[in-house]
Amino acid sequence: MNKQHKIQKPLTIGTSTSFITSIPYHSHSHYEIYYFHGGKANYIINDRIYVLEPGNLLLLHGMTLHRAHIDPGVAYHRTTIHFDPLFFKQFIQPPFAGDLLIPFEKLQNVRLQLQGEHKLEVEAVLRKLEQLYELDDPFAQLRVKALLLDFLILLNQLCQQPLKEKQSFPSSKELHVQNVITYVERHYAEELTLERMQADLHLSKYYLAKTFKEVTGTTIFQFLMTRRIYQAKIELIDSQSPITDICYEVGFKHPSHFSRSFKLETGLTPEQYRKQNQAPNGAISRL
Repeated sequence: MNKQHKIQKPLTIGTSTSFITSIPYHSHSHYEIYYFHGGKANYIINDRIYVLEPGNLLLLHGMTLHRAHIDPGVAYHRTTIHFDPLFFKQFIQPPFAGDLLIPFEKLQNVRLQLQGEHKLEVEAVLRKLEQLYELDDPFAQLRVKALLLDFLILLNQLCQQPLKEKQSFPSSKELHVQNVITYVERHYAEELTLERMQADLHLSKYYLAKTFKEVTGTTIFQFLMTRRIYQAKIELIDSQSPITDICYEVGFKHPSHFSRSFKLETGLTPEQYRKQNQAPNGAISRL
């Protein structure tokens, strides 16, 4: 089920180690810094799949649908920082520096593969940030803001030459799943069948179905449904189009099926979702 991940505080910092079986697709209005310490996981961001390795740092603008698919047999260890961009600009961004949120706004979602001194420095900063964040002390909170500022300056430096090489995969399985995700992203509003994917991708439909579930933890059609509902949420909030029109535009054939699927994913009917989330001017308030 994809959900809007609600983050109440303007800034949250935390490290955790766990054996997780699944994490649902979600989105949120906060920007996210995600650091992968260890485990075995694939991270899926909209139409991209990243095979994570220790030292991988992800910068996410949050509103793109994303999730981690974790091997439950291996401890999953990561650190995350979520922050409200408006909070950052009002209380941390200094006037003497350029816009430090450019990596999130221009690159939107990017992976940095840290090694050597940069890896050690980032891990040390994350440890210190979490230690200070957990202290109930006003001076510690001031130091959190100062250290976060320094960290964003470092991230801007690291993003001056973002990854330009082609996406690499440790095996053909991940490559084929990436091709399926990209294919769904391009054609989600059309009628899709395993037979069509088999013909267009030149791979057995049985192999595609089995490999996709193995790599992502979900089926191709569960992923397709999630993508259609996600697009419907955007249209419901950002347009005044009739709900029936949105149903057809995102790939559903029958309004009744659309309504049932939408409520199953979000807990609300399309009408309730639009009423609850649409701002007066029609702008997106949240997904």
